Amino acid sequence: MTQSPATPSPAHLDKAIADALRATSTATITTVLLKMGIRRCWMRGPVPMFNASDRLVGRAFTMRFVPAREDLATPESWSSPRSTRAAIEAMPEDCIVVVDAMGITDAGIFGDILTARMKKRGVTALVTDGAVRDALGVEGTDLPVWCAGAAAPPSVAGLTFVGWQEPVGCGGVAVYPDDVIVADGDGAVVIPAALVEAVANEAVAQESLELWIMREIEKGVPLPGLYPPNAETKARYEAETTRS
Repeated sequence: MTQSPATPSPAHLDKAIADALRATSTATITTVLLKMGIRRCWMRGPVPMFNASDRLVGRAFTMRFVPAREDLATPESWSSPRSTRAAIEAMPEDCIVVVDAMGITDAGIFGDILTARMKKRGVTALVTDGAVRDALGVEGTDLPVWCAGAAAPPSVAGLTFVGWQEPVGCGGVAVYPDDVIVADGDGAVVIPAALVEAVANEAVAQESLELWIMREIEKGVPLPGLYPPNAETKARYEAETTRS
């Protein structure tokens, strides 16, 4: 196994880009990414479970589990230099932690103590295709969590932690450190780091267009030619928005 980095690398997300993404639904972002050729961006499994009423944005800090192996998945491993505890101490402020738990939901990867420490370190949110434990305590930490459920057994009952800040697969989606995560009521999506600015710009334009389309629907305009907009509709939209 390769040694995980001891220090965090993600840079803070540009405020203007973060604000634009925070104002954009994950539904819109998936459509924008689809137009850019990215189909696998919405993570299957993570749902808004704890303190997750707001749309949140942040750079990904990744963690990875593999199936439990009896000589490694032990309570003693929690004190190892390669442990979830060590990874938490490497988390930068404002990151969104993305944990690959392979969809296993019969062992909780984090409980109230670990999520409380993450909140104290300024972590924005936790996103995982696995489960957490100590659900009531996790709720009490105020850390926003998107996960696939809650389970009483500890992580080592079904998983072995192997590293952090490396590419992972969460909910069927590849996530790399420094990718950008947007999470809201529809779940969590990943924006590849190289596409973040383009997605933010296009998403703002898409949201503006769809708001205008909603107003047209309220006026009784039929859908054909309106959604998706044909050339005539686009021209009318541009003319009206330019005047305003």
